[in-house]
Amino acid sequence: MSKIGIFFGTDSGTTRLMAKKMAKKLGDEVCDKPLNVNRTSVDDILTYDALILGTPTYGEGTVPGVATGVKDGSWQEFMPKLAQADLTGKRIALYGLGNQEKYSERFADGLFDLYALLKARGAQIVGGWSTEGYTFAQSRAVVDGQFVGLVLDQNNQAMQSEARMDTWLAMVKPVLLGETAATAAA
Repeated sequence: MSKIGIFFGTDSGTTRLMAKKMAKKLGDEVCDKPLNVNRTSVDDILTYDALILGTPTYGEGTVPGVATGVKDGSWQEFMPKLAQADLTGKRIALYGLGNQEKYSERFADGLFDLYALLKARGAQIVGGWSTEGYTFAQSRAVVDGQFVGLVLDQNNQAMQSEARMDTWLAMVKPVLLGETAATAAA
């Protein structure tokens, strides 16, 4: 069985913490240690057929990077490199962090940036997530009535994150490992 690769972008460390929680829940036999995209390469990502990728939303609704104050870089610097890769056959589940109260008009928008790039490069995106239970004005991460991946709000709904993560991982794990037919996000 091939392992699941988990990669994330972060500055404050919350997205990293969520990646570490997911890896622990999945177990060492199922996934490798999560890696920050500012410490890896596209070749590292391409070694996996199944991936979980995570991002917070920064600034005016984008992924983190030097332009948003992330000193060591993040998704903004990594995505142009990934834009050259053929991701055909890769099964990818996404998760994003956002603040639905403070940034209600662009809640978890950065997640859509990853989704759009990966889908355009041929990846099969799995793990769409219901918008039920969230209160926000608008999000680009909602496609066909659902989020393109798991969305966590550690600022306003931290107490719900664990259960949401457990439910989502139970849903995406068999799909990522090729054990069941894929439920693709929009």
